Amino acid sequence: MATPKLNIPVDEVIEGLPKAEQIIVKRLRAIILDCLPKAEEKNSYGVPFYRRNRMICYIWPSSIQWEQTKKLDPEKLVVLGFCQGNLMANEDNVLLAEGRKQVYCMYFKSLTQINEPQIRALLFEAGMIDEEFKKKRP
Repeated sequence: MATPKLNIPVDEVIEGLPKAEQIIVKRLRAIILDCLPKAEEKNSYGVPFYRRNRMICYIWPSSIQWEQTKKLDPEKLVVLGFCQGNLMANEDNVLLAEGRKQVYCMYFKSLTQINEPQIRALLFEAGMIDEEFKKKRP
């Protein structure tokens, strides 16, 4: 289990991942950057986070351990988390709350599990929710 690398660019974080994780993270990252072009990408907790008005989503490879995380299930190689998941429609029930109130996520073990149209729809919804936070600012 790798410890988080907090002060390095996201590209370097990704390059330091095991190959299986790297492939999934690069694909998810490309989709996120395409769907949320105004979002800022930042290395937080040693993993890529994306924010605009608030945190929108993150990609968490299982080889990066944060002090509060338990050992991750090998079936859950890479996590795509939605920071405002509780506000999303989640009509297909693909986002898992797992006992959390706000952050919902989905897991990927391989590239074939990435349903790009579904993820794009979720990202666009997350982006629209994030825009609502902008409107609420004084």
